[in-house]
Amino acid sequence: MAIQQQDYYNKVYFIGAGPGDPDLITVKGRKIVEEADVVVYAGSLVNPKIIECRKEDSQLYNSAGMDLDEIIEVMKKGIQEGKIVARVHTGDPSIYGAIREQMDKLKELEIDFEVVPGVSSFVASAAALKKEFTLPNVSQTVICTRLEGRTPVPKEESLDSLASHRASMAIFLSVHMIGDVVNKLKKHYREDTPIAVVQRATWEDEKIVTGTLMDIEEKVKEANITKTAQILVGDFLGNEYSLSKLYDKSFSHGYRSGKE
Repeated sequence: MAIQQQDYYNKVYFIGAGPGDPDLITVKGRKIVEEADVVVYAGSLVNPKIIECRKEDSQLYNSAGMDLDEIIEVMKKGIQEGKIVARVHTGDPSIYGAIREQMDKLKELEIDFEVVPGVSSFVASAAALKKEFTLPNVSQTVICTRLEGRTPVPKEESLDSLASHRASMAIFLSVHMIGDVVNKLKKHYREDTPIAVVQRATWEDEKIVTGTLMDIEEKVKEANITKTAQILVGDFLGNEYSLSKLYDKSFSHGYRSGKE
């Protein structure tokens, strides 16, 4: 039985384009880019190869040099002209994507929109490292956070506070402050806790640096990594863990009876 072709309509689609590899945009996201009449993409982060599939006569806007009002005006004009508008963000737009303010503006204008999720750089980084964030008897919690920069962080969400949980952690937008990150993590994590920095995960020039809290700062500086990188920290990066109950032959669940 053939899959029915999905039709896309005169509205704004916020699309998570994935971490960089053009094949990691979702099938749905790619189809919308292919059909869109107007494409607004985050040019400072989105791999340009991802939007090469767009129609030749589509209108293309790089939002890197645009402010919020200019972006909304392009969307508004496209919708008024009966066009499909693709707003292409890097990774998954729900994480540090600044889409809420865009969506709220569209609501005020009574413009219909939809969000298409994507692969975030933090899970792409775990994939590049061939690691799993949640391991039995190691960690069952993943914290996504960042250091305070031009955008403030609530006091209750400071890295010092979050590090006290010693959970698996993905730190965004902070590699240029790697020294500060390490100093704050050391207050709660052991100095030999494994840590990794993945720059431009899934891109052709992906770079991975691994170490511990004792030496990662020096290694990152030697590798000249100053932006577009994930910092992953926690014992999930190590090799000691318990096997899961999911595939334990003695453990029963709804799909399998346990065997002694």
